[in-house]
Amino acid sequence: MATTPTPAAAKAVAPPPRSVLRDPAFLRLWAGTTASGLATWALPFVLGLAVLHRDLGGAGLGLVLAARTAGFLAAVAVGGVLADRHSRRAVVLWSALAAAAAAPLLAAGLGRSLVLMTAAAALAGAGQGACRPAFQALTAETVEPGRRQQANAAMTMAVRGSTLAGPALTALLAAFLDVGALLLGIGALWLVAALIPGPGGATTVAGEDLAAPPAPRAGFRTEFLEGMREARRHPWFLAGLAALAAVITLGYSATSVALPLISRDRYGTEWVLAAAVTAYTVGALGGALLIARWRPRSPGRAAFAGLAAYGLAPLSLMLPVHPVVVVAAYAVAGIGIELFNVPWFTATQREVAPDKLARVSSLDFLVSYGLAPVGLALIAPALDAFGVTAVLGACAAACFLVPAAASLVPTARHFGRPSAAPAR
Repeated sequence: MATTPTPAAAKAVAPPPRSVLRDPAFLRLWAGTTASGLATWALPFVLGLAVLHRDLGGAGLGLVLAARTAGFLAAVAVGGVLADRHSRRAVVLWSALAAAAAAPLLAAGLGRSLVLMTAAAALAGAGQGACRPAFQALTAETVEPGRRQQANAAMTMAVRGSTLAGPALTALLAAFLDVGALLLGIGALWLVAALIPGPGGATTVAGEDLAAPPAPRAGFRTEFLEGMREARRHPWFLAGLAALAAVITLGYSATSVALPLISRDRYGTEWVLAAAVTAYTVGALGGALLIARWRPRSPGRAAFAGLAAYGLAPLSLMLPVHPVVVVAAYAVAGIGIELFNVPWFTATQREVAPDKLARVSSLDFLVSYGLAPVGLALIAPALDAFGVTAVLGACAAACFLVPAAASLVPTARHFGRPSAAPAR
């Protein structure tokens, strides 16, 4: 006698992963990153107000900002080693406290001692530089792999939002507070960045015997070179650094110099400059929102295509187009840069050995921040020697071609092994 088959048990459907924005540990980390971003972007604006109030000269402003950049570049590599050697949370704490301590020193030197201000700016830059790779590694500790792309998108939105809110908020407060008080406010933001983030996750390396005494550590140089060797194990990472270097050194630097000149000489108004810069930041916010959810089939190639979109910015400045086209090109460039940044950070956290993550991340920040001043120094004389059109054309071509070539490197298609690429 035939029997009616018993219905198969329904497969349990896994609940959708909880949004990273509902994770208290991540929210604390996000708040600390936001505070550090606001402090970072507000400082040049406050120092500019000091020039307007005649508490600081133009040459002094350049010296102080150069000292901050030098401090950043000197500390970012050291910070990467420290964050892999010790607790990432501790590195964030002490580096942010160092930046906080620089604020009252800047206020004390304002209008009195340029030497003190220069030293304080170098300390502020060192604190900022040391905490960046630690924040990057702490994100990987705090957030599970399946939610890291969303977490990195939220982090980059904090950074981009700071570029808009930092100067705007500072300008508002400047109506009520003097420059010294604003500098102390920047120090307070660094205190928030130091104290709010949580402890992160476990930092021990797999297979480590916790009962055994700690092995002797190698020197700083040796450990930094270990990070470089780890970076060389990932062809997609080296290709991404090369593409990023080309876009920053040529594309970003060229547009930073040429945009104010073209806004003044071609369009006869500062509106194009302000609108293009704002459109770039708003576009970056939109790109972060998009990539928080989007999982392309070939994430690496999609990311390189986004990076190549920056070439539209110098291309729009090169051609006699309506100013709306320039603004639109900057918006697309902003979207593209975050379509690269967020998967790039996520892949680094996924593919790089956890005990070397901060050191490899420090190489990224060294390229991102270190090459911009070099490009700015080279582009200005190149514009005088070859003309705006020729230089912008060459820079646009580099922005298009170098990321395209980088996307053909082995493992670049998925930013790592195909099996590690996120599912659609």
